[in-house]
Amino acid sequence: MDEHGARDDSPPRGDAPPAILARRLGLGDAVALGLGSMIGAGVFAAFGPAAAAAGSGLLIGLVIAAMVAYANATSSARLAAVYPESGGTYVYGRERLGPFWGFLAGWAFVIGKTASCAAMALTFGSYVLPDHPRPPAAAATLVLAAVNYFGVTKTARLTRILLVVVLVALAAVVVAATAGGAADPAHLTGWTDGGWYGVLQAAGLLFFAFAGYARIATLGEEVRDPERTIPRAVPIALGIAVAVYAVVGFSALLAVGPQVLAHSPAPLAAAASAGTLDVLEPAVRIGGALASLGVLLSLLAGIGRTSLAMARRSDLPPWLAAVHPRYRVPHRAEVAVGLLVVGVVLLTDLRGAIGFSSFTVLLYYAVANASAWTLPGRRAARLLAAGGVAGCLLLALTLPVSSVLVGAGIVAVGALGRAAWRVHLKVRARSGDGTVITSSINGEGT
Repeated sequence: MDEHGARDDSPPRGDAPPAILARRLGLGDAVALGLGSMIGAGVFAAFGPAAAAAGSGLLIGLVIAAMVAYANATSSARLAAVYPESGGTYVYGRERLGPFWGFLAGWAFVIGKTASCAAMALTFGSYVLPDHPRPPAAAATLVLAAVNYFGVTKTARLTRILLVVVLVALAAVVVAATAGGAADPAHLTGWTDGGWYGVLQAAGLLFFAFAGYARIATLGEEVRDPERTIPRAVPIALGIAVAVYAVVGFSALLAVGPQVLAHSPAPLAAAASAGTLDVLEPAVRIGGALASLGVLLSLLAGIGRTSLAMARRSDLPPWLAAVHPRYRVPHRAEVAVGLLVVGVVLLTDLRGAIGFSSFTVLLYYAVANASAWTLPGRRAARLLAAGGVAGCLLLALTLPVSSVLVGAGIVAVGALGRAAWRVHLKVRARSGDGTVITSSINGEGT
């Protein structure tokens, strides 16, 4: 499962063989779905903190982020072909590196994507009600958590619709910024103001805007000739996404410069309103708001299902593994995630949520690349996986210091909590509470 996807996690019935998905998707379909996952709400928010870090050098950071994303997506594709099951890198890490690394990936995913949910909710709030973004952000989270509770998830058709909406909004940004009379080449100065550290920090922050690229990696069961189609679809979709982001970023910088982008809660709306074509600003705000809701909906579903997979193996509290008897969703996990996201929305701001999310998700993909490195295959694939590990760790460590410290602290708390829980289970196992607990300690579930 990718970070935006969702599967039916109901237990198998009897001895019936697992259902096989139809191979209906060609290269164009795979590219479209990948673009629908990548070109989303992140682009409406990430240019602000990236501009604060690197000025106009954020465009260099964009290319670096894309290179790391390519390594991650390729590694995820190789792993998904071997382990086509719910849980993503949580499963890959357990199988290839050991239970602790699987837990680390799963925990990083859950907390990182919880921050991503908060960032998407706050992006929605910033484009709808810029002066008071938190109330609409919290309300949107509660509504969409309720939608997920009743088993309604984003479909491929909705992905395409949202992609069209986002592309129209981004086109409005480009037209308003370049043809509205505000464009000034002087706004593009300061490419090296942030230095190499600022550029790398911008790359880590812009990595947030590529969230969802691994969606292509999980299409193996639905794509015709996946061995050829997926390796071709990944660079094509990434290349198109980078080109779109580069055009949008360049246009926004040309219109208002990095300082305005850095201080605006809705940077693309600020760029669209800079010139005489500010009539297009509402289209940008509507596009940003709708894209945020679509990504938030699918993120909530993805976190709930990864939490389910972890709870089944006692890496999270076992009561989160419950599946609703009617709606067939991990309802307790859905409720817990929704409430947690609301709490984060009320306690943090958009830039803090982006930085924290980027840090933990980069750790998640570092585990994915390390897992892929252990797979047999061509030397080039292993070198790409090694480069992915190095790139993820480099970008993670050059993020804002507060994001690194908070992220590392919460990851450490999770690891210590897991260790304490394992000790508790071992004590209970020695006291004679039964083999179920023993099997849970050994990583076989509850």
